[in-house]
Amino acid sequence: MARAATTSDTFNAIAEPQRRDILALLRAGERPVTELAQELGMSQPGASKHLRVLREVGLVRVRGVGKQRLYGLDARGLRPVHEWVGGFERFWNESFDRLDTYVQDLKQTRQED
Repeated sequence: MARAATTSDTFNAIAEPQRRDILALLRAGERPVTELAQELGMSQPGASKHLRVLREVGLVRVRGVGKQRLYGLDARGLRPVHEWVGGFERFWNESFDRLDTYVQDLKQTRQED
């Protein structure tokens, strides 16, 4: 099955590792594109291209301060990802419960020996 050509949803947007790196840097606060590009070792046009995609899906906001444009994280856009990952919570809880039972049984067996 061919991958969707669009990046208009959050999952497609964050599939690109450099976009995830940008989001990680923006967790610490707003930054201009020049700083982001320098920090990630990419060209400014390249960083701008990724920021445009992230803005289109609502993961990044931008505001002007004088001549500078500051980009910031809008974590509300990660809601679809959070909800999807949350669907696996039951799986992990059951796995941890089985592991805990195994460890308790192992301790019991060693104490009896």
